[in-house]
Amino acid sequence: QVQLVESGGGLVQAGGSLRLSCTASGRTFSSYVMGWFRQAPGKEREFVAKINSNAGSTYYADSVKGRFTISRDNAKNTVYLQMNSLKPEDTAVYYCAARPSRSNKYDTWGQGTQVTVSS
Repeated sequence: QVQLVESGGGLVQAGGSLRLSCTASGRTFSSYVMGWFRQAPGKEREFVAKINSNAGSTYYADSVKGRFTISRDNAKNTVYLQMNSLKPEDTAVYYCAARPSRSNKYDTWGQGTQVTVSS
C-alpha cells in the first residue's frame, strides 16, 4: 500500500512556473498509474493530468494542455507536475493520487499542496 506526500506549491505571479513533486512510500510505485487533481475555491475537484505505470502515455485536461507536463521517476518513487505559463485560474489545492494499473479508481491520495497565482 502506497502513501503519497506532495511538495512544491507556493505563490507565483501570472506567467511564471512551478514544479510540484509527489513522493511515494513503498516498493510498488512503478506498478501504479499516477494522477494530479486540483480543487479551486468554490469549485469541485477536477482532473489535471495522469501518467501510466511505465510512463508510456500521458493525458491532460484541456485547461492545462500545452502548459503543464506530468512525468515520473520510478527509481525515485516520485511523480512531477511541471506548470508553466501559470494563470490566476490555476490557483487551487493540488492533489497527487495513485491507482493500481488494473484499476479504474484512484484509491490513494496525498494531503494536497496550495498553488496561488497572482496577477
